[in-house]
Amino acid sequence: MSAEFLWYIPNQAEPGHRGDTVVEHHNSLLTLTNQARAIEAHGWDGALIGTGWGRPDTFTVATALAARTTTFQPLIAVRPGYWRPANFASAAATLDHLSQGRVLVNVVSGKDNLAAYGDSEGDQAHRYARTREFLRIVRKLWTEDDVTHHGEHFSVTGSTVVPRPVVRGDRRHPPLYFGGASPAAEAVAATEADVQLFWGEPLDGIAERIERLTKLSAELGREHPPLEYGLRVTTLVRDTTDQAWADAEAKVAAMAAGRIARDPNQFTATGQQRLLDLAARGEVLDDNLYTAPGRFGGAGAGTTWLVGSAEDVARSLRRYRALGITHFILSDTPYLPEVKRQGDQLLPLLRDRAAVLSGPTGG
Repeated sequence: MSAEFLWYIPNQAEPGHRGDTVVEHHNSLLTLTNQARAIEAHGWDGALIGTGWGRPDTFTVATALAARTTTFQPLIAVRPGYWRPANFASAAATLDHLSQGRVLVNVVSGKDNLAAYGDSEGDQAHRYARTREFLRIVRKLWTEDDVTHHGEHFSVTGSTVVPRPVVRGDRRHPPLYFGGASPAAEAVAATEADVQLFWGEPLDGIAERIERLTKLSAELGREHPPLEYGLRVTTLVRDTTDQAWADAEAKVAAMAAGRIARDPNQFTATGQQRLLDLAARGEVLDDNLYTAPGRFGGAGAGTTWLVGSAEDVARSLRRYRALGITHFILSDTPYLPEVKRQGDQLLPLLRDRAAVLSGPTGG
């Protein structure tokens, strides 16, 4: 299976996300389009567009960028509760039809300002049961006619989505990405998702989770093609190993001094806590997985960084590939210069089949 390489577009209300360059009109259509076109031009398959109340609407941004590009695939983050399944299934199928099959979907169940848009949290069991139901209904609406479902959280009666998503080869509909490390989240991924996303954990942690999810898929009677796996991580790449580490340490020092704002999303979900706990194992794990950012406010993909030359980081990513990771979502700030640098220096090392086959596979 070929690997997929995505970047990240920061659709943020305020500039300077994770130390990004502060520019005027940072989330204008022109600025975001320039990022999406740079992603196309420098070899990436597309980009994750995050979601959260108080940010530009993710689906609207994705639609605008799909209209101004030709190969760019938006990985659109959405939340059950913000969307109802039939509304979303129709909107996504329409965009997939108009973009000739470029839509990817990331379903998110994490924290948000739910009350602001009329949603409620419920306990963890409620939240993930609702997500499971959302995924099931959306998939059915994309692949079946006259769908009727009366569940605990959502209902549809005699529902048919028109137009249909693009069918191409093994692709029956936009792939459904999902993240989460709690037992409840893993049960949803094992049965209903197409791609399970991991944060930047060490190789042994990723290997253990893949093994557990594979077994869980069998135990719970997964009805879909085998679950695939993805990695969302910061990659700090420079011309030399020494320069990369000098820049990484300088950036962490700026975080510690408050010159780079703490990430407001550093909450204690299970997956986030797993990352924060890594610092107790050491500041650097697996040769170049840097855990220090999490101590000074880094969250999510910004909690741990893979640091080094393009060759160093490519070697590390090939090790994840050998474990079964086939979807990679990478980024570093400032986003636009780095999409070019890493597209030109890192991606050729990862897309070269010979490099993948001959690269190190040990931990």
